[in-house]
Amino acid sequence: MTFGSQVLDFYLNLGKLPKVPTGVEVLNPFQNTDTQVVVTNFFDKFYNDNNQRILLIPINPGRFGSGVTGIPFTDPIQLAAACGIDNDFKKRTELSSRFIYKMIEELGGVDDFYSKFYFSSVSPLGFVKDGKNLNYYDLPELQNNWEAFMLNNLRNKIAFGASSKIAFVIGRGKNFKYMNYLNKKYQLFDKLIDLPHPRWVMQYRLKRIDEFMLEYKEKLEEGLTY
Repeated sequence: MTFGSQVLDFYLNLGKLPKVPTGVEVLNPFQNTDTQVVVTNFFDKFYNDNNQRILLIPINPGRFGSGVTGIPFTDPIQLAAACGIDNDFKKRTELSSRFIYKMIEELGGVDDFYSKFYFSSVSPLGFVKDGKNLNYYDLPELQNNWEAFMLNNLRNKIAFGASSKIAFVIGRGKNFKYMNYLNKKYQLFDKLIDLPHPRWVMQYRLKRIDEFMLEYKEKLEEGLTY
């Protein structure tokens, strides 16, 4: 099986999910038939091989990006325009997706980028509370309940062929702190490197976007030589 087919099979067969706190809903895009088609096309196009990839590890899906498309940092607009995958989703833009695909273009485009890297959120499923996105680390009970599930998610990506030498954690605050905890406890990767979250850049540091683009480019290119 290829890297893509193994990841796809994993996502479509997640099995029984851990409990969530009262008032929290699980956002599982892989239950949607249209999303299943799109994700299958995405993996067939970019991951139909057994090349080793370096993981980039964001938090978890949000409602308007991968919570719809099933592909981290890929909103319906970028899915069509950048990835060349037609879809019938509502064409709503998402800040993180705009940053990431600008970065991917500067690194040589989607074909080259996805041949070397793979986005694997800490949790492949998202969470919603009171109609708003929720991060896995926002509630201690949620984080604790889902730790084994999230650990299994990362271990499987390594088993499918992702590098265990180095990984990039997207989100310098709580996401990086939690990944360091997991890595120290379970020894997943030899080295973790933090990168600023694209939504933080787009929302609060937009004037410095070129600086952060350069940081992504330099760190990811260096990571390929690790």
